[in-house]
Amino acid sequence: MRKGRQSKGKEIRPTFFVFCEGETEETYVKFLRSQYRVPVEIDAKIAGNRITAKYISNYKQQKITHPKDTTFLIYDCDVQVIVDKLQKINKVNLLLSNPCFELWYLLHFQEQKAELTTDECVKKLSTHIPNYVKGSFDKILETKIIKNKETAIVRARKIVELKNPSTNVYVFVEELDKIKEK
Repeated sequence: MRKGRQSKGKEIRPTFFVFCEGETEETYVKFLRSQYRVPVEIDAKIAGNRITAKYISNYKQQKITHPKDTTFLIYDCDVQVIVDKLQKINKVNLLLSNPCFELWYLLHFQEQKAELTTDECVKKLSTHIPNYVKGSFDKILETKIIKNKETAIVRARKIVELKNPSTNVYVFVEELDKIKEK
């Protein structure tokens, strides 16, 4: 008589739920999902700045969840009203960039300590990635993101959170690193 298949006792990995407001953030998270090969659910631009705890709860009710799932909100924090709204949502990790998400990309190429606008940030990024367009992700950027990850994390840690310039997107990367190490 044959025995049924035995479970190998694989541990179920928790899912990272990511809510973000734009194409740039979505493109980056999809890249990380492919690099780390971990479960990441992305809800981009749908809620936008209408994101609420109820919206997140309703979204997750439609998914298979695990007690160790983690929720991240990736937003630009150049508008204080949005920051105030996001800070009122419990049990989420806020990943905020000021003035824009592209600052995180820029930190893979250079330090940035002086205040800047979104246009200035994109212009500086364009000096490293010719023809950069918001939401795009080319081979130059992909290579630098992989190669200079630790450098960008060090640079991001040196700048004051929520001030201009600042970003804590590295927190998400570090969480992915922890999961990958297991």
